[in-house]
Amino acid sequence: MNKPQTIAVLGLGHLGSAIAKRLAGQGLDVVGWTRSIEGDPNEAVAKADVVLLCLFDGAACREVLDRVQGSVKAGAVVLNTSTVAPAEAAELARRFGPNYVHAPVLGSVRAMEAGAVHLLAAGDAEPFDTVRPVLDALGTVRRVGDAATAAALKLVANSSLAGAVLALRDAVQQAEELGLARDEALDVLEIGQLGGLAARKRSFLTQPPTASAAADAEFTVGALAKDMALLAGASAKPVPSAAELADAAGDPGADIAVAITTPAVDEAVLEPLRAYIRGHATGDPAHFREAFLPTAHVEGIRDGAFVSWPLDQYCSLFSGQPAVDEATRTRRIDSVRVHGTVASASMTLHHGPDTFTDIFLLVQTEGRWRIANKAYHRRPAG
Repeated sequence: MNKPQTIAVLGLGHLGSAIAKRLAGQGLDVVGWTRSIEGDPNEAVAKADVVLLCLFDGAACREVLDRVQGSVKAGAVVLNTSTVAPAEAAELARRFGPNYVHAPVLGSVRAMEAGAVHLLAAGDAEPFDTVRPVLDALGTVRRVGDAATAAALKLVANSSLAGAVLALRDAVQQAEELGLARDEALDVLEIGQLGGLAARKRSFLTQPPTASAAADAEFTVGALAKDMALLAGASAKPVPSAAELADAAGDPGADIAVAITTPAVDEAVLEPLRAYIRGHATGDPAHFREAFLPTAHVEGIRDGAFVSWPLDQYCSLFSGQPAVDEATRTRRIDSVRVHGTVASASMTLHHGPDTFTDIFLLVQTEGRWRIANKAYHRRPAG
């Protein structure tokens, strides 16, 4: 196995810079280039044995490779560590044939600096042997069947990270609602299933954000949201974290910890839902008129038939008095997701022998939130 003489690292963001420093620290000859600074990438790749890409997405990979393809010397290997869609990875593999190795990275900037990342590498035997010293210098290598598989596995791995970020966010928000000190809550969270993430992000979670927060990011909200959008597109299945992360922080360049520290849902969004609960608790339809827009409809299956009631008809079902078994009834807001001026919410209601799941669409209009429509499902006892 011959060690490559020169590696051109194209893309010197947070991870790309860590890759370049790691390789140089391992005695490899590295030349770098970044799109954010004027310079000719053709000069960087002209003498390189390995052209290593560490770029934001598939579009950036295509743009940069279009610029340099004519300068890549014969026999050089394109080593792509970027996170792209499976179809994009497959297209790049077809474009460069046997001289392409796809090797997305599992791990943070800190892990890269320590040579502790994992790389999912796909490529033919000869080019893989060429880049093996580079991969070994960065971390642990796991070979997979082809470029599309490597890309898909990376997205699945990041899906678990997105889930952990949002689960930790929910735990932190609930701790705040319960009046717990942030440090005390994190002490306990570090013991549990989210312990690794809580420990790694503790400094971000306990210190006020600074002007250098984006510069210190290990993995950005924007990058993780992009990866979840790629996963949703590739799988054709809903990936809720794609929308949640996109809405979680105003600065896509901030560390993923910013998504963990987003405030709980604003009280203004909850107010129409609470008015709805008051309507059921009291039997007073005035609370429903406060909660709903006048144009709202309530829809579901009643006595085996689909019903779609306008608000007036729905309100007519209530007598103005609580149900006789009101003391045993419970209602719980399960989820609220806000997307600008619209939101969705769900609620569980235990009413006597029946359990209802209510799904709401809310809109912000004339300075307040109202329920635009409700659909429900009734689960009878037994």
